[in-house]
Amino acid sequence: MSKQKLSNEIHIVLGLGSSGISAAKLLKSEGKNVLVLENNSNKKLIDISNKLKAEGIKVILLSEPLHINNFTPWVERICSITVSPGIDWHHTALKELRFKNIKIQGEIELAWERLNHIPSIGITGTNGKTTVTNMLNHVLKLNNLNTDMGGNIGKALSKIALESMENNYQDLNWLVLELSSYQIESSPNVNPTIGIWTTFTPDHLERHNNMATYFKIKRSLLEKSSIRIYNSDDQYLSSKRKELPKGIWVGTNQQSFYSQQPKFWIDQKGYIFEDQKQLFHSSILKIPGKHNLQNLLLVTAAAREIGLDHSSIATSINSFKSIPHRLEYLGIVNNLSFYNDSKATNFDSSLTGLKSIPHPVILLAGGIQKKGDYLPWINQIKQSTNGIVLFGLSAQKIKKALLISSYEGEIIVKKNLEEATIVAIDMARKTNSKSILLSPACASFDQYQNYEERGDHFKKLVKNYRVIK
Repeated sequence: MSKQKLSNEIHIVLGLGSSGISAAKLLKSEGKNVLVLENNSNKKLIDISNKLKAEGIKVILLSEPLHINNFTPWVERICSITVSPGIDWHHTALKELRFKNIKIQGEIELAWERLNHIPSIGITGTNGKTTVTNMLNHVLKLNNLNTDMGGNIGKALSKIALESMENNYQDLNWLVLELSSYQIESSPNVNPTIGIWTTFTPDHLERHNNMATYFKIKRSLLEKSSIRIYNSDDQYLSSKRKELPKGIWVGTNQQSFYSQQPKFWIDQKGYIFEDQKQLFHSSILKIPGKHNLQNLLLVTAAAREIGLDHSSIATSINSFKSIPHRLEYLGIVNNLSFYNDSKATNFDSSLTGLKSIPHPVILLAGGIQKKGDYLPWINQIKQSTNGIVLFGLSAQKIKKALLISSYEGEIIVKKNLEEATIVAIDMARKTNSKSILLSPACASFDQYQNYEERGDHFKKLVKNYRVIK
């Protein structure tokens, strides 16, 4: 290939979030001609684009939905297109570009091409994956293994790849990766050493259309993993056991839903077993909820496969604290406990949060409602709450569903989280409730950049309340 042709080639990155920025910098570090396309424009994006331009990376803020015409000026020169997770893998423009035999890959796969020699754990599932990822990374680090954590949380994998290249790939023992369905779908060549599947319930159906497609995407990661670990407490996963590649199953009971013996399980006294060998007591885990015992078992199974002894695992787990925005305990004021569960962006995750904290609860919920069955969530609200304060785009829709279900608690709708929090505190006082829980059951994008920003705002509101009191 001639130098002239190489100099004319363009590597396009779609999206100016953390994944897109890291992908662009990784490609640029390799001497490639990089162009980033972003279909939004605001002050923050303008500032980011100016910084990238100063590094020699071209950026175009389209201020309009992505279209095939956006690629027309460079179509003969495009060498590759890297897609951020927020871009639909089946977007019409991408379909047309595939017909032109242009290489299109997800940001995860771009980084994976540079990191696949490092042992890795890929953690996926509807709920629980962030806790498992953080807990497992914590255990490995405390046992003197050099790890890096990223993917759907923490660092973008492209950033890890760039840092690893700068260190000549010498330092890392393991990559601990949380992988969403969006990332798995756009990175079909990713094949972790260990694959973990936490749970499976309806989510992201506005993009994947149906449960069968969503399940197939998740399963594909486990199919490509050398070692597979599953949660037998999850009824859907257990029901599909015969269809799934063989692996290690864990469960809080010695028998799962479908009478299969889990390899890792908890007896009635709370002791964790590996087959018939007693390892340690589950009380070493200091975060609440039965779902976190499932997470503990998944982490224990992975750590044992990596080669850690049970006493080292137990010592590490004992110092693990809850992760930000997932049933994060914020303290107690006037006998009222506050919990930040902003990461609960679907009904099932919020339901789990409601089950896990002291009742009765005043629930803060709302945002952009996803597709899925909300009836189990509403039934749990009936059991756990004295009232609910709704905010955001889907507030009225959720209120209507609660009224149809004959919910007897008080329902108040407010414009935003700040107003909702003030009202929730007052409601909690009047009803002698024990807890205030932000567990939105909805995505955050109507009023926030992400669930972290929403959770941080709530923590600030609670902190101000504590200062005032």
